[in-house]
Amino acid sequence: MALDVSALNDFNNEVAGELITKMVYGGSTMEYVTIKEGVKFQEPINLMEVDLVLQNGTCISTASGSLDFSQRNITVCPRTSFDGICLKDMDRTYLGIAALEPGSYNETFALATNYSELLVNQMQKANDLFLWTAVSGSGIHTGCASDGLIQIISGSTTGVVPVASTALVASTALAQLDLLVTAIPDGVTDRDDLTMFMSVSNFRKFVTGIRTSNSYYFDPNSISNRGGIMEMVYPFQNVKVVGTTGLVGSERIVVGPAKQIVAGTDLMSDFSEFQMWYDINTDQLRHRIATKLGVNVAYPEFWVSNDLA
Repeated sequence: MALDVSALNDFNNEVAGELITKMVYGGSTMEYVTIKEGVKFQEPINLMEVDLVLQNGTCISTASGSLDFSQRNITVCPRTSFDGICLKDMDRTYLGIAALEPGSYNETFALATNYSELLVNQMQKANDLFLWTAVSGSGIHTGCASDGLIQIISGSTTGVVPVASTALVASTALAQLDLLVTAIPDGVTDRDDLTMFMSVSNFRKFVTGIRTSNSYYFDPNSISNRGGIMEMVYPFQNVKVVGTTGLVGSERIVVGPAKQIVAGTDLMSDFSEFQMWYDINTDQLRHRIATKLGVNVAYPEFWVSNDLA
């Protein structure tokens, strides 16, 4: 008797396959900057500056110097992700067995943890992009006057030091970045939070430039990779070089005191905690992520930019 299996499709045990989630660079510029919580719409960064004037110390009768107070505002933009998935749509796929409980009332989803991790990861990336690339009143933020750091740390902002530069290439990366470091204003050159921000792509060019020049100070183990942030110390010991996904596709490179960047939000936990629930009215598993985010720089005059797009 001959065996005839021509009417059968090739077997593919989809349930046995490993599920690989599409995690992307999340980005975390906020770990370097100052965080201001409790901002519902707009709040000031309160600034204080002293102009100390020294005089000949013999019988001084004329007061000289000043104490100046000023403000730079942070406006936060509300940002929300809201969606729902119909779990019944999975019944006709391998997910019906792998991810759903038996029965027609599907109120639980075995992959809910993976789903929530992906949502947080994508929101983190979106927020990092917003911190750098937001343009006041554009896109989904019509009516919200909040610019990103590319707009703020540029030659068009009073005080920022522009340095003429071309797109970074590995062979001349050190020389190009030295121009920015050399231009850091003298008043902050001793700070321990001096940070040079660039795209991850340019960070790799920087590392390649160090390696190919056989620089004695290069240690591959000094490179830290943390979920979208790549960091190592520049040859100047108090300057960190940071590659961030927030600058993906951009040639902009800036350097200055990172703690003088102030990111405003309503509550920090909003970035990692969100709502997920089964909505019996729509028969969907729903989620909502709601955050507020804005950014400004306390003293732009201490920042240097190559001003590239």
